[in-house]
Amino acid sequence: MTTYNSLPTNEHDVNLELAPQETVFQWTKQWYPVAVVDFLDSSRPHAMQLFGKNIVLWKDGSGKWRCFEDACPHRLAPFSEGRVEADGTLMCAYHAWRFDGEGNCVNIPQAKDEQTESRHCSNSKSCAVFYPTQEQQGLLWVWAESGVEAQLESQSFQPLITPELENKSDKVVKLFWNFRDLAYGWDFFMENVSDPTHVPVSHHGIVGNRYKDAKYYDMIRLSEISSQSAFAYEITPTAPNIKQAIHDFQPPCLMRIVSTLFDGGQLILILYATPTRPGWCRHIGCQILVKNDQNKTPPGLGFFGLPMPTWLGHILASLFLHQDMVFLHYQEKIIAQKQGRWLNKVFTPNPQDKMIIAFRNWLENKAGGGIPWAPECNSHLPTPELDKQKLFDVWTAHTQHCSVCQNALKNINRLIISAFATSIIVTFLSVIIDARAVAAKTVASFPPTSFWLALLGAIASASIGYLLLKLRRLFYVYEFEHARNN
Repeated sequence: MTTYNSLPTNEHDVNLELAPQETVFQWTKQWYPVAVVDFLDSSRPHAMQLFGKNIVLWKDGSGKWRCFEDACPHRLAPFSEGRVEADGTLMCAYHAWRFDGEGNCVNIPQAKDEQTESRHCSNSKSCAVFYPTQEQQGLLWVWAESGVEAQLESQSFQPLITPELENKSDKVVKLFWNFRDLAYGWDFFMENVSDPTHVPVSHHGIVGNRYKDAKYYDMIRLSEISSQSAFAYEITPTAPNIKQAIHDFQPPCLMRIVSTLFDGGQLILILYATPTRPGWCRHIGCQILVKNDQNKTPPGLGFFGLPMPTWLGHILASLFLHQDMVFLHYQEKIIAQKQGRWLNKVFTPNPQDKMIIAFRNWLENKAGGGIPWAPECNSHLPTPELDKQKLFDVWTAHTQHCSVCQNALKNINRLIISAFATSIIVTFLSVIIDARAVAAKTVASFPPTSFWLALLGAIASASIGYLLLKLRRLFYVYEFEHARNN
């Protein structure tokens, strides 16, 4: 575990000029987490973006996940609309050219003969553009540069993994991974998780209370700020059970938040963000609970620390994530419209703003000013999304990419059909019971008990079906307004 010593700080830590001989942060010579392996469907290719470049993820015959530029070298049709074949090759579904895991073209069915096919396949122009990949701690990592030289260079670097997950101790409890494509940029994600003061306000009712917990506290810088290691801050705890809280930003993709309780237990939030395209990022995160010396497990973040199926944690995450997105999506566009440096566009008078200012100054002075989007990418921000159903589209941002949630959705659909079918059948049964009782003249005017039991069963089944419909909607969309969060 990293050890920090507190450092003297000025009021806002704005003095972050590049030190002599310090190199600017190299964005593309880094590993980025792009997917949770267990949530990927290995039978098909998956489209994604990284730095505005279209990429495709797929699993080859050796069982290794690969990453190519999402364009077949033949006519630049997208590989993501192709197929993973039984022999472990990736087929472009336009003309059936096939590629192995290294990007080599191994089959061109339109070639005149085997000799001609071999000559075409050995031409470097027939190769797919590949990016180095590796799997660690359940995540698929992609190196942001392509080619053979990138493959060699990437071997000298390690992804920003979590040390506690390398420890097989039974004191370390890892909760489920979650991921989501968010409709705001990488920098606004990192700015947001550098701002603990927003948590009880924005996440009122889940973590804290906007009326009681929005208080003064200070931030102490714990490490020298550099282009490569960025910064770490200690937060004066505001929760009664927390002894110390440390936010550690490790560029380019990790914010690690460690909260140590008075009884010795720890809650560790691992928050990754990968820049996908302007105005968007992919977030991957999890909670890690470290038991204290008495083997007591600390509580997690809100109700997300409770035992639950992975799919349920995924769809309930919207309740939390959309509380931020409802304003971050628009805030990003508003700030972009204003001229000048970020610090001159905003008013940040409180010590709680120190870490945000440190992040923005790191980005401006030590990291080249922002994300170096690919030349072929339109680097302009998209227009603000005024249709809230599109903004809060869970299907596109998560469900369609998650095999666990898709399987759960299929099961819920089956349960919905069963519930309503049962309700209809039991309703008819109650009618038959009542009709037979009348025909037998066993009752004068009041139906028998069996009729009411059957009717109650029909109502219960219909109610279950209705509740399942409400649950199913969370796989597709979850709209949120702070004005209605009382």
